[in-house]
Amino acid sequence: MKAASFNLWVLTFEDLLNCSCWTGKKMENNTTVFQDIARVVNLTAMPLNSVKEQVITIFLTMLICGIGIAGNVMVVLVVLRTKHMVTPTNCYLVSLAVADLIVLLAAGLPNISDVLAFWIYGYTGCLCITYLQYLGINVSSCSITAFTIERYIAICHSIKAQFICTVSRAKRIIAGIWIVTSLYCTMWFFLADTKETVYTNGVVVTCAYRVSRSLYMPIYFLDFTLFYVVPLIVATVLYGLIARILFMSPLPSHLNDQAGEGSVHQSHSHSTNKTNKGAVTARKQITKMLAVVVVLFALLWMPYRTLVVVNSYIDPPYHNTWFLLFCRMSIYTNSAINPIIYNLMSQKFRVAFKKLCRCSCHGREAEYNVPIYYSVMKNSSHGSNEPVTEQEDLSGQTSNRFNLTDDDTSALSSS
Repeated sequence: MKAASFNLWVLTFEDLLNCSCWTGKKMENNTTVFQDIARVVNLTAMPLNSVKEQVITIFLTMLICGIGIAGNVMVVLVVLRTKHMVTPTNCYLVSLAVADLIVLLAAGLPNISDVLAFWIYGYTGCLCITYLQYLGINVSSCSITAFTIERYIAICHSIKAQFICTVSRAKRIIAGIWIVTSLYCTMWFFLADTKETVYTNGVVVTCAYRVSRSLYMPIYFLDFTLFYVVPLIVATVLYGLIARILFMSPLPSHLNDQAGEGSVHQSHSHSTNKTNKGAVTARKQITKMLAVVVVLFALLWMPYRTLVVVNSYIDPPYHNTWFLLFCRMSIYTNSAINPIIYNLMSQKFRVAFKKLCRCSCHGREAEYNVPIYYSVMKNSSHGSNEPVTEQEDLSGQTSNRFNLTDDDTSALSSS
């Protein structure tokens, strides 16, 4: 394991309890104190990473974090700058993108300087980086849970969704998530601290935890349960219910009853039936995309979470350098991959990303081959009590009215 680094995600449970966030000061003979740390504190040997490990770590961190930061910034920009992209689900995706940005900036980028074996951030950096790491990952977990519940209501309780799944309500929920999680994570300001230990050949600066193992263990498992186990249980149950309704229920056929009432009614019935089939397809597509996000969250966090749980019960803990690097890169990938998923599975996001890259956001709205629909719900985000019920395309024309939710209909261009 790397002896001289501070990165919350490269450390295992045993490390976090034994001041493993090592850094040091070089001596006059250009020898670092880390070479003698194992002997002084009676730990197993922790040699510095080889040049190969340093190069691979820096390359992967810069690649993943660079892609992730750019992608998440683009998600925030395209939703905020494009009016028809402001839907309840997309609001939660913006919250998720901001949380992922925090993880990449607070956990990913500091890792680049770690390979130099120096802690350059001081006491304030120790507190803030620890706080931001937990804030980012906990908010991302809550955002995933929120849009999972929103999808369940929108699909399984579509009548209630017209009044519950609104943009204004989504914004209030997101604000609540950030406020509550921010307050919850303040405990890390009291659990982290920097310490200086004087050795015969130098001074070692540590960003460590103030509490003992017996006190830290329940804190970690509380965090593990609230922000990993519970969200996955909720997602598994709700997506199972969604799948039963969305993929196993037959398409509504009552609209076909008017097919024999004349050519005008036939044409209207055919058009309406086609529109409803398109809405069902849209619901399936956006649900698949969000389910992929949840599955990747579970899989990419599983190696680290499993390692920490296992190492809390075994002695000595498992400290394979390459597996620790794999766990760390998996976490960075989880925070970087979501914009790629949106681009692959949503035509609307794909077109919006291309438009943003062409720097044409100040020009005319991009043309879409399919219409954009708005839900039958109160336009509460603008302080109006009038429901928005009309189907609109980007040219400003309107057509038939029908009952769909914002995210379902706006996703008609997602396949």
